[in-house]
Amino acid sequence: MLRFLFALFILVPLLELWLLIEVGSGIGGLSTIALCLLTAALGGFLIRYQGLSTLVDAQKRMAHGEAPVDHGFHGVMIALAGVLLFTPGFITDSIGFLLLVPQLRQLLINKALPVVQIPGSPNNQGQARPHDPLVIEAEIVSEEKHHRS
Repeated sequence: MLRFLFALFILVPLLELWLLIEVGSGIGGLSTIALCLLTAALGGFLIRYQGLSTLVDAQKRMAHGEAPVDHGFHGVMIALAGVLLFTPGFITDSIGFLLLVPQLRQLLINKALPVVQIPGSPNNQGQARPHDPLVIEAEIVSEEKHHRS
């Protein structure tokens, strides 16, 4: 794992530098710099929008008594997308923009977390949640309710 990270920190900047030089030789140095600044600005706008949207959706779910488990993972991926988009380069920008696609983030979350569907659960509206063997679902039935019927 350490070798992989070391190779990643060496190879990605070298590939970014090579690609920036290639693009710069094709469209010019100032145009390349302007393009990098444009992707950072656009990325900043999208990150702010999606971050606030994710936060508002998480608050709505908590208000309805649901645990917004996957929203935390969405938030981490949005933050990672921000780091990648503000790092100069086209490869990191491409990965950053891909992480801003909600369906792709959900796919990555589904691949990373084991999930189960809980039939009959009030929160189970086609959504999955992480499997927790310590959670037992139960229904509380009061005696008063039975005596009135």
